[in-house]
Amino acid sequence: TAHRSKAFHDVCFQNFRDAGFPDRKLWLESLAVKFPSLDLSTGGVGIYGGSAGGQNAVAALFHHGDMYSVAVADCGCHDNRVDKLWWNELWMGHPFNNQLYAANANATYAHHMQPHQHLQLTVGMLDANVDPACTFQLVQALIDADKDVDVVVFPKLGHGAGGSAYGTRKRWDFFVRHLQGNEPRHSATKQTEAGGG
Repeated sequence: TAHRSKAFHDVCFQNFRDAGFPDRKLWLESLAVKFPSLDLSTGGVGIYGGSAGGQNAVAALFHHGDMYSVAVADCGCHDNRVDKLWWNELWMGHPFNNQLYAANANATYAHHMQPHQHLQLTVGMLDANVDPACTFQLVQALIDADKDVDVVVFPKLGHGAGGSAYGTRKRWDFFVRHLQGNEPRHSATKQTEAGGG
């Protein structure tokens, strides 16, 4: 987040698992007081993010399952040891500390996913920013922990693939299905792209 104080950024320094979630939870609880129709009692909050935000969306499920039940993560940097060094050293520090990196890797906590939670991972195979291996290592950790996960692979797209028309529809369908409990009305992505409907 640009134009914020060092103290603001220090919340996440060497601590991607936090990403301000305690504050976000307080904000949501305050919002629910103001708008009683917002029912947080079921842990039915969804979250979406891409890149580092994708890492955070998954961390919301694994570390704050009392609040978050559905997450969609696009091209997430789920293990900073796999991603480019220059960006990660800004947030994780130097010299490299494997124990610290492992403590912030989503795969480390795959076993924390709860039965009521739902996760969709999207990945662009041509991603030149965050290596697709970040997503697939998390997928393997979830398989090893016997957790369910939906994976949407974009063979011809790169970073931010989930923001494509198809990816956006898949994300919204996932939220409708798992937050509202309804089967989404399928609309053809190509019609939507053409402005037809």
